[in-house]
Amino acid sequence: MALIHCNFYSPVLDLSSSMDVIIPEPVRSPEGKILEDKKLFPVLYLLHGLSDDHTIWQRRTSIERYVRDLNLAVVMPAVERSFYTDMARGPKFWTYISEEVPAMARALFPISGARKDNYVAGLSMGGYGALKLGLTCPERFAAAASLSGALDVSQIVKGSGRAWKSEMRSIFGDLKKVVGSQNDLFALAENVARSKWKKIPLYTWCGTEDFLIESNRRFKALAKTLGLNLTYEEEPGIHEWSYWDRLIQRVLEWLPIPKTHKNAKQ
Repeated sequence: MALIHCNFYSPVLDLSSSMDVIIPEPVRSPEGKILEDKKLFPVLYLLHGLSDDHTIWQRRTSIERYVRDLNLAVVMPAVERSFYTDMARGPKFWTYISEEVPAMARALFPISGARKDNYVAGLSMGGYGALKLGLTCPERFAAAASLSGALDVSQIVKGSGRAWKSEMRSIFGDLKKVVGSQNDLFALAENVARSKWKKIPLYTWCGTEDFLIESNRRFKALAKTLGLNLTYEEEPGIHEWSYWDRLIQRVLEWLPIPKTHKNAKQ
C-alpha cells in the first residue's frame, strides 16, 4: 500500500486543504517492473472527529494494514471543526466533503466513481458526517458506518457554555432551526425511508458508557420504526481510540466490498 499526503487548493473553501490517501500500489511483473493497469479501486472515505484532523486514523489505528488485503483505497480529508456542514459563518465544508473531495480524489487517484465501490465511515463528529453523506447522497454510496457517532445534533447544539453555543451558531446558524433541517440525521433518515434508497446499508456502534450512547439508541429506534437497513451494535466502552481501532476492523468486514477486489495481489 502507498500512503500519500495530498495538499491542494480548494476553490470551495478558498484555502489550501489536505487529505491523506492510502491506495494499493501498482501491480509488478515477476522481475519487479511496474505493469500498466487500468483498474479502478473501491474507496472508503474515512472521516475524523471534532478535535482531530486527516492524519488521526493513521496515528491511532493500523488502518493501512487493515485494508491491505482488501485492495481498497482510503481517503481521509480534513474538515476542521465544521460538523461537515456549509457553515453559517465559515467555509462550505458540506459542499467540500460531498462534492469537491470525491471529484478531486477521482481526478488524482485510480479510484472508482461507481456507487457499488464507494463507502463512507467515521467516528464521533465523523460518524455524524458519514451518516449524513449516506442519507443525503444514497445514490452515490453503497454503505455508511458510524462509530460513537454524534448523531443527534439537535441535542449536541444545546451543550453547556457560552463558547460552545457560539461555536454551534457559527456552524449551524439559528439553533432553533436545526431540527428538520438538512443537518438533522433524524429528518434525513425519514427522507431516505420515503425513497428508493431506503435499504442503503447503515452501521452504527457505540459504547454503553459513552456520553453519546443515548443519541445512538434514539437513532436505532427511529431506524427500526422506518424500516431502514441498520446494523446496530453496542457493548461496554467509552469514547476512546482503543475501541475505534478494533471496531474499524469490524466495519471493514461489514462493508459490501466486491469479492473480486478482496485478496487481490498488488
